[in-house]
Amino acid sequence: MSGRAGGAAAFLVGGGWDESVAGVVHGPFLRAAAARSRRGAGAVPRILCVLVDEGAGAEEFDRYDVALRRAGACTPVPLLLPVGERFDAGALPGESPDPEDPENPEDPGSVDGVFVCGGLTPAYQEAFGGGAGRALAARGIPYAGFSAGAVVAARDAVVGGWLVDGVPVCPPDAAEDLEEVEVRPGLGLVPFGVDVHAAQWGTSGRLAAVVAGGRLAHGVAVDENTLVEVADGRVRVAGLGQAHSMRPAPGGGIVVRSYGHGESFAVTR
Repeated sequence: MSGRAGGAAAFLVGGGWDESVAGVVHGPFLRAAAARSRRGAGAVPRILCVLVDEGAGAEEFDRYDVALRRAGACTPVPLLLPVGERFDAGALPGESPDPEDPENPEDPGSVDGVFVCGGLTPAYQEAFGGGAGRALAARGIPYAGFSAGAVVAARDAVVGGWLVDGVPVCPPDAAEDLEEVEVRPGLGLVPFGVDVHAAQWGTSGRLAAVVAGGRLAHGVAVDENTLVEVADGRVRVAGLGQAHSMRPAPGGGIVVRSYGHGESFAVTR
């Protein structure tokens, strides 16, 4: 199994802004985007940064721009979506432009990778509804998700909430403006559910409850400043924190295994 259709990997970051590991958590995605570029060897990849704009989108994009450039040579291109607006699957980034043609910085078809930013997770799930996941997978464009962008990469996205049948399973501050935990359709780029800010926000309990309740067959909770790269049937972990793999246990409950920098584990559909 490849990371997703077309053989492209998915790069999921659990949030966090530690400058010391920018190259570790974002560098693999940038290298994948550069390798896919048709501008020729040594080309600087153009990265479409999709951000659901709750009113300060331009300022928020600046922060991602700095983090990505710190990780490696790249040209981030902003796409700010107002809350409630969907990502247009008909305008999905496609092949890199002919190197003889002048580049249009506003043309999403000229980018080499898609980076989906963080914010209110239910708003990102709404923005990426419909056929966006299938279109991305068919194009084989490298995908990176940061925080909310990592969550919505899943086939079944745990978009928020802090209660299961009225019982608290994580801190209310991590609820994403929801009460009961909700699992909604995601992009389908990875076969397991994802939660983020695991150690920092205490969200592992939410994902554990969803897996234990039979709503997910596999979940991965990712700490901040930590990357999980999904490709070729494996999840590879890098960064300062851990990725916590959760599966149902025989007879009830769950089995949790945590993996740190340089470790990996197999994933199946």
